[in-house]
Amino acid sequence: MGYFFQGLTMGLAYVAPIGLQNLFVINSALMHSRRRAFTTALIVIFFDVTLALACFFGIGAVMQRYEWLQMLVLLAGSLVVIYIGIGLLRSKVEELEKTEMDLSIWKTISSACVVTWFNPQAIIDGTMMLGAFHVTLTASQSTPFISGVATASCIWFTGVTLVISIFSSKFNVKTLRVINLISGIVVIFYGVRLFLNFILMAV
Repeated sequence: MGYFFQGLTMGLAYVAPIGLQNLFVINSALMHSRRRAFTTALIVIFFDVTLALACFFGIGAVMQRYEWLQMLVLLAGSLVVIYIGIGLLRSKVEELEKTEMDLSIWKTISSACVVTWFNPQAIIDGTMMLGAFHVTLTASQSTPFISGVATASCIWFTGVTLVISIFSSKFNVKTLRVINLISGIVVIFYGVRLFLNFILMAV
C-alpha cells in the first residue's frame, strides 16, 4: 500500500500542472455535453497511462541512446504544439459556445494522442521522474507504484471533467474566448520552447 500511495502522489504531481492534456480536457468539458466530456477524459486517461508505462519501463533510454530520434521528436512535437496553439488563437467566438454537437470520435482520439504522445516534454519529464523511480524499485514494488500513477491519472482527469462540466454554465462566450486565447498563448510559448531546444541540440 505504501508504494501504491507513493505512486499515487507522484502521479498527481506529474499530471496536475496545466499542460496540453489538461487544456484539452478542460475545453472539452466546457464545449461539449457531460457524456462526451467524460468520453474525452477516458481517452486522454488511456493515452496518459500508456505513456506513463512507456516512460516507466524505458522509452527514455531509447531516446537518450539515439540523439537523432530525440531531435526528430522535439522538432515534430514543437511544430504540432505550435499548430494547436495557433488553432486556439484563431477560434471564432461563436465556435466556443457550449454545444451538444457530436464530433468524430476518431478526431477526439487522434487529438488526445497528439497532446500526449507528440508532447516531447511530457516524454522527457515522464522518463526522468518515472524512470528514476523505476531504478530504485524492485519488481514487486514496481507494480503497486505504477498502479498508483495510473490511478492518479484516472482521478485527476475525471475530477477535472466533473468540476468543469458542473460549473460550465458559469462560463459565457467571452469567458471561453479568453480561456482559449490564454491557452493558445501558453501552448505556443510551450511549442516555441521545444523548438528552441531542438535548435540548441542541432548546433
